[in-house]
Amino acid sequence: MNLKARQRAELILQVRSGQMTASQAAKTLGISRQAYYQWERRALQAMMNALEDQPSGRPKIPVDVEKQNLNDRIQELEHQLQQHQQRQELREILSQWEEREDLPPSKKNPR
Repeated sequence: MNLKARQRAELILQVRSGQMTASQAAKTLGISRQAYYQWERRALQAMMNALEDQPSGRPKIPVDVEKQNLNDRIQELEHQLQQHQQRQELREILSQWEEREDLPPSKKNPR
């Protein structure tokens, strides 16, 4: 914490504890009383924010959008590849089935 911020914090705590008035603190800081109250309000709000409950455990790792998009694309392409492989296997099975000699010839629809 820098020296000015420490001085401001000490003065705000002194005012809040009744050791000095807001006017005295403002004069020490060389600011108006209204500016002092703005700093005090910001300081108290920052303290409240700092004291909020935090989620337990490690913080979540930020998502790399580009990496996530690439992973999604890989999954999509792997799914397409699997579908093409299955179609090819079916074609081979049908071709083998049609080549069997013990089956009557199939009637093929003219195209």
